[in-house]
Amino acid sequence: MRILPLLLALLLLAFQGAAGRSLERPRRPYMRCGYRGTFCRRGKCPRGNDYLGMCRSGYNCCRW
Repeated sequence: MRILPLLLALLLLAFQGAAGRSLERPRRPYMRCGYRGTFCRRGKCPRGNDYLGMCRSGYNCCRW
C-alpha cells in the first residue's frame, strides 16, 4: 500500500507534459499546392476531387 501514492505521483508527472498537446496536427495557414496531382481552385473543389487545405485566401487546394 505504500507504493500506491508513489505510483499515482509518477502517473501525474507523466501525463502533465501531455496535457497541453493536441492529438491533431497543427495546421499551417496556407499549404503548397500544384504538385503531384494537386491544383489550386477558387471556391469549393469540383465533385470527385479531395479537399486538402487552403492555397491562399479564398482558394482551396484539391487533389485529382
